Amino acid sequence: MIAYLRGTIFQRTPDSVIVDVNGVGYRARAPASTLDVLGDIGAQVELHVHTHVREDDISLFGFATQDELDLFELLLSVSGIGPKVALGILSSASPNEIRNAIAQGNLEILSGIRGIGKKTAQRLVLELKGKVELGEEISELLPLDGEVAATLINLGYSAVEAQRAARSAQGKTLEDKLRAALQYLGG
Repeated sequence: MIAYLRGTIFQRTPDSVIVDVNGVGYRARAPASTLDVLGDIGAQVELHVHTHVREDDISLFGFATQDELDLFELLLSVSGIGPKVALGILSSASPNEIRNAIAQGNLEILSGIRGIGKKTAQRLVLELKGKVELGEEISELLPLDGEVAATLINLGYSAVEAQRAARSAQGKTLEDKLRAALQYLGG
């Protein structure tokens, strides 16, 4: 199994990178967070790799950090979650934000991730709640912040964007906080 790649970026696509390792090109699909930090064609990279083997395919999934790889493999342990969905989850939020949503049983955030419905979000919480710990990045939303976040999600913002905006918004009423959150997202 391939567990690590170090080489030069040969080619980039919106969801993957081809790494030239001593003349051999390895395509590794990667979350947006990893692709954002890799650099341009010709840059030296190091990737933590998960090798996914099926009867008709061998795919590599690359991650900038061991933490992302560990969470990816944990997500794969959930029934019904394959590599494509797990990659989408990691592309939507930081590992700490995902762990916190699972540990807190926050179905609103999880079901707000593209490709995750309510039943899949419930399955994630049910199967992983005892296996993840709260990270440092986010804490439980206050009730008013939760309402603001829910409204922003209904307006089409991602769950992570909605939570960040809700936490940053100042105001005593729902309308005030919502207005401030929209300004935060717009500016």
